[in-house]
Amino acid sequence: MDISNGEGVGVSLFVQGCPFHCTNCFNKETWDYDKGNDWTEDIKKTFLNLVNKPYVTRVSLLGGEPLYDKNLDGILDLCKTIRLKYPNKKIWLYSGYKYEDIFASKSNDMLKRQFIIKLCNIMVDGQFVDSLKDMNLHFCGSSNQHIIDVQKSLKENRIITYKIIKGE
Repeated sequence: MDISNGEGVGVSLFVQGCPFHCTNCFNKETWDYDKGNDWTEDIKKTFLNLVNKPYVTRVSLLGGEPLYDKNLDGILDLCKTIRLKYPNKKIWLYSGYKYEDIFASKSNDMLKRQFIIKLCNIMVDGQFVDSLKDMNLHFCGSSNQHIIDVQKSLKENRIITYKIIKGE
């Protein structure tokens, strides 16, 4: 359960593996893909049972890097499942990749990343930059990062910043 990585009460999944290795990352233990626990059908079922709670309004996907090459298939499967089973739950995706870079490319990995993003509601994009660290920001760590309303951005074909609800 989580109240820190998005609005409302949520469930967060921290994945292993990150290619960025940001200076002073708060979660360095997730950099090595091989250090985590295996994502099994039993763990997925347990996770989805938590998502099913009526007071849970959001799922946050963090890392490590959810859009890391080795995580793409599992994250895509999870996002599809959440969209199908819990269409009213919001999906927050935290990634060091930049939204505009992902949508500017047509490589196979970037196309898979695009598909994942399209299943999400909110994307916090950009690598953490220690020199731009700002403790006053909501839901991101440095001022170069953006909180993007994915569905509005897709509809308008431009980045639309998500408006944080006061008091959340």
